[in-house]
Amino acid sequence: MKLSALVFLFLCHALFVTAQQRYTLKGSVTDTMATYKLVNTTITVLNQKDSTLVKFSRANEDGNFSINAPRPGKFILLLTYPGYADYVEEFALDSAHALKDFGKLNMILKATLLEGVIIKGKTAAIKIKGDTTEFDAGSYTIQPNSKVEDLLKQLPGIQVDKDGKITAQGQTVNKVLVDGEEFFGDDPTLVTKNIRGDMVDKVQLYDKKSDQAAFTGIDDGEKTKTINIKLKEDKKNGYFGKVEGGIGTDKFYKSQAMFNAFKGKQKFSVYGIAGNTGQTGLGWGDKDKYGSSDMQVSDDGGFYFNGGGDDLENYNGRYNGQGIPSAYSGGLHYENKWNSDKEIINSNYKIGSISVEGTRDNLTQNNLPSGLINSSSNQKFDNFMFRQKLDATYTISLDTSSTLKVSVNGTLKNSKTRDDFTSSSSREDNSPLNSGIRSLSNDGDQQLFNATALWTKKLKKKGRTLSVNLSEAVNKNDTKGFLNSTNEFFNEQGTRDSIQTVNQYKTNHSTSSVFNTNITYTEPLSKTLTLAINYALNVNNSNSNRKSFNQSASGQYDVFDSQFSNDFSLDQLSNQGGATFNYNKKKTIITFGTKVSAVDFKQFDAYTDQTFKRDFINWNPQATFQYRFSQQKSFRLSYYGNTNQPRIDQIQPVRVNTDPLNITLGNPDLKPSFRSSFNASYNSYKILTDQYIYVSGSYSFTTNPIVNNTKTDDAGKNTYQSFNLTNRDPYNFYFYGSSSRKIKSIALNVGLNLQVNGNVNYNMVSTETKTELNTSKSYSYSGGLSLSKYKEKKYSFWVSGGPSYNVISSSLQTRTNNKGLGVQADGSFNVFLPGKIDIGTDANYQFAAKTQTFNEDLERFIWNANISRKFFKAENLKLVISGNDLLNQNVGFSRSANNNMITQNSYTTIQRYFMASLVWDFNKMGGAAPKK
Repeated sequence: MKLSALVFLFLCHALFVTAQQRYTLKGSVTDTMATYKLVNTTITVLNQKDSTLVKFSRANEDGNFSINAPRPGKFILLLTYPGYADYVEEFALDSAHALKDFGKLNMILKATLLEGVIIKGKTAAIKIKGDTTEFDAGSYTIQPNSKVEDLLKQLPGIQVDKDGKITAQGQTVNKVLVDGEEFFGDDPTLVTKNIRGDMVDKVQLYDKKSDQAAFTGIDDGEKTKTINIKLKEDKKNGYFGKVEGGIGTDKFYKSQAMFNAFKGKQKFSVYGIAGNTGQTGLGWGDKDKYGSSDMQVSDDGGFYFNGGGDDLENYNGRYNGQGIPSAYSGGLHYENKWNSDKEIINSNYKIGSISVEGTRDNLTQNNLPSGLINSSSNQKFDNFMFRQKLDATYTISLDTSSTLKVSVNGTLKNSKTRDDFTSSSSREDNSPLNSGIRSLSNDGDQQLFNATALWTKKLKKKGRTLSVNLSEAVNKNDTKGFLNSTNEFFNEQGTRDSIQTVNQYKTNHSTSSVFNTNITYTEPLSKTLTLAINYALNVNNSNSNRKSFNQSASGQYDVFDSQFSNDFSLDQLSNQGGATFNYNKKKTIITFGTKVSAVDFKQFDAYTDQTFKRDFINWNPQATFQYRFSQQKSFRLSYYGNTNQPRIDQIQPVRVNTDPLNITLGNPDLKPSFRSSFNASYNSYKILTDQYIYVSGSYSFTTNPIVNNTKTDDAGKNTYQSFNLTNRDPYNFYFYGSSSRKIKSIALNVGLNLQVNGNVNYNMVSTETKTELNTSKSYSYSGGLSLSKYKEKKYSFWVSGGPSYNVISSSLQTRTNNKGLGVQADGSFNVFLPGKIDIGTDANYQFAAKTQTFNEDLERFIWNANISRKFFKAENLKLVISGNDLLNQNVGFSRSANNNMITQNSYTTIQRYFMASLVWDFNKMGGAAPKK
């Protein structure tokens, strides 16, 4: 009884003490710059779970506050004061921490911060500084040897899918920097999948402006959603890296090694990759300035030659999921800052090769005024490219007001392509129209060199600047190859009535030298209005010498064919002037102006001794309105207009006979067209609720458009010639909207998206007896729901999907219905089990319903899975067993419409295999940073 009484008395005393325990928070509020007390600052305490009000008070005459909380729990402290940014900090109270002393809390003027809120939680977890959202990496917990990608998954407003694609506040992140510098170019996954998460100090998210806009302060519309990874100072000395190797079934394999060394502001990295699983390297997506295979119009409206075998199959060295690839690549990276950061160098060297083998099958419906032509073709391809690229950027601050930035890069390429085609076409009654076989081979060597220099100078008057940009681009190509083709043609009775053969050896030598200079001067007309004036000079000297040889009786290719040979030289001079006004006041930015280019174009044909001259004017007006409700909420409306001159291949085409069934003719009477484009976007992001809304849309139309006149003869041959359409304006529109919000009670991110695309185009279609204007329409509607959750050391999942509806129509064949439903869904799931075991799976489902043209449903469900086990105390060795395409359903397909042609494409791609891999992470980081 005595013991029971004592226990009873003890419990009563404990309950009494607990009931009497007081929970208190206190602190003082000051101005961060002037350090004076902010009297009567509003102090609000909210519940973390649902943001409901708990307590309300004000700071006293000394800026101090003291509030008694009614209970323990997790809360939010909110400070507000007129003219100052709101201050928010998360905190918790419990029996062991009944008193929360915030100490001195500094508030910042909105005029200084350019924003309305500072978020502080878990030791300053989130801060908003101007247009930059900064996350404190130390406030988030990640597993040993986790990468930057794992850290990003925990940050509010940022999603990372199974392929490493990053979306922030509804927009795709295309650039990831390390300490403000590029790391092996623009490949974001190189940073996110290889740099350790525990090395990160801050993660900064912002819209990166172009160098010119950042310097002048005048928005040119060029912005890239960017993440900057700031490393911890004590992690900038030492080394870290990763080695991975895997062997799979069906001769699949992969291997990767990376080594990174840091010493203060010096960084050195080296990597190597080999495999045939579809990972083609790091940075293979870099686009060379003059990398395509035909003549095009430059930004100022001028013409230039591009490299490659213009009349032969040209391979750009990229893997798009078609075929089976084998890739080997490696690279070196070095960067350094010195002389008090006044001098900076960033350099990269990449080397690699890729070969892709596979097949493609195409089904095409050609809609004609008199009926249909159905065609099928089968292609077997074997492509190879070897590439080396070296680039370096050197920046120096000449003084406090001027900077010089010099960039150079050079590329050497060697490519080999082998393509074999078989094709056949039939009339609407299924009677044969033509059939053919074709073989193309091409060996090419390419040399590219680019150099740019940007000098910027801030003059004495604030806002008055001068900048000069110089650039030189040189492109040399040498290609050679063989063309062999045989085409048979059939009459309406199905009897062969003719045959056409081609057997030629072809060479192509081309060079291009383009020099550009641009001078920009800005003058502040008032505190809110600035004028920018620019002048640009463009000089282009290029030549292309292509030769075709037929086979003689001796078997040698020594019979020159002048019909499919040419020797062109191009000289072009362009003068451009422009003026842009920029109005910037508080939350409103208005930019309007125009650029005008006068182009003098001259082309000389050495074979015919003919000179083709053309002088024209290009006009490019623009206007932009932007209103920022806050740094996390803005609206933007813009208009861009540009004159489009006809391409040289539309005016005076180079004769090619690669495909005898498709021939192009020139039209020297072509006039320029004018394209108008309206764009609008709205974005809003709320830190406290982790909620964003992003909406964008555009509408464009073209007056006096340049369209095709396609003539199809009775044998199924197509002849193309461009002309100006005067009574129709092609147009297209686009809408995309997405929204996401985090349900805090269950820590689940829920998102919705809607997308609409529409295109209306025109072309003239002719047969032997009839000519008619064709209107082709293509509309696509899609929507989806996404759910995601990430719980550190427990599990993570991401699911997204929704229906789509596609409409493809041609006015020539109104009875043909090409409307079809579709479904797209993706998902991934990872769970972390005891014993250092992780299980992961991801899946993709695609469905396209049959149409009247393509009487077949296209469906595939790609399911991948893996299980891994980590070893050692540091968990730096991992064994992974994975399965790719477990159901063996990965069949490549696509459908598209172009003018009066509707096409379905299917192709070889990577299918089921299993693989065992070992991954070893190593590091030796830390130690004092070197003295500056």
